[in-house]
Amino acid sequence: MVTEVTPPKGHVSYQLLVRVSHAVRLRVGALGTQTLEAGWYLYTGSARRNLAARIQRHLHRSKRKRWHIDYLLLSPGVEVVRVFTSSKEECQWNQATGGEVVIPGFGASDCRQGCGAHLLRIGETQAIRLLER
Repeated sequence: MVTEVTPPKGHVSYQLLVRVSHAVRLRVGALGTQTLEAGWYLYTGSARRNLAARIQRHLHRSKRKRWHIDYLLLSPGVEVVRVFTSSKEECQWNQATGGEVVIPGFGASDCRQGCGAHLLRIGETQAIRLLER
């Protein structure tokens, strides 16, 4: 599990590589009760200021549920395995990632680029490629 990340200057977005070890059922604010199957997921987010603090917040287990991703990350059997950062815009990076939208609107309440969601289910092959980076 990742415990700390220091993004390079100029990076404004991040991706969390998340492993869900078993199916989880969670209530995600206005999105209602959802089920995620076991597998690999990529969550893309951004922070114009203090990117490191935003990432650190996601990595801590004790927090108030504020964003959609908090509901997932606080579920048992869910682990952030790796964090990536980029100078790319959040939606541009998310759309270039590839993957399957499993909960429409998840993490994309303010998205104006038509991403569908900022949480994507990815295959094991893609996850392994990311881990090898």
